[in-house]
Amino acid sequence: MEQINELRNDFPETAKDLKLNLGSIFDSETLSKEQTWGAALTAAYFLGSHELIAAITEDAQAADIPQATIEDAQAAAAIMAMNTIYYRFQHMVGSEAYASKSPRLRMSRMAKPATTKGDFELFSMAGAVLAGCEKCIKAHEQSILKEGLSDEHVHEVVRIAATISGAHTAMQIA
Repeated sequence: MEQINELRNDFPETAKDLKLNLGSIFDSETLSKEQTWGAALTAAYFLGSHELIAAITEDAQAADIPQATIEDAQAAAAIMAMNTIYYRFQHMVGSEAYASKSPRLRMSRMAKPATTKGDFELFSMAGAVLAGCEKCIKAHEQSILKEGLSDEHVHEVVRIAATISGAHTAMQIA
């Protein structure tokens, strides 16, 4: 984690907690290595943090994370950037007039990811929580559990997304 450690070393003292948290999120006892790195990368892409994207990608490649995981993280971030806007609107307005309309938004990568359906759902959860889209969070949690993963998998991904968000902020105040 050479690149991530370089970023962490530049965090100000006021972000010491984030420095420590960023160092620990890659040691999950629940998530696979691919799930952990994919969730972190999805969060970085979703936030548009170029420094985090570069550091996480380089360290993921050094950790032999498959290209399919990196590409699914990119796809999940892009799809969730679209979906969280649309479905959060639907939920916030609460009108049957919008709920009954077809979104007509292409999301075929969700059905046929390069990794697994469960991993793609985990990556999508990272974007959903960062956007605060209740409808998306609930839908992805159900899909994750349906894929045979546990609430601990969900919890770990949410923790990773929260830490990446905090790291992004810490980098802005450094």
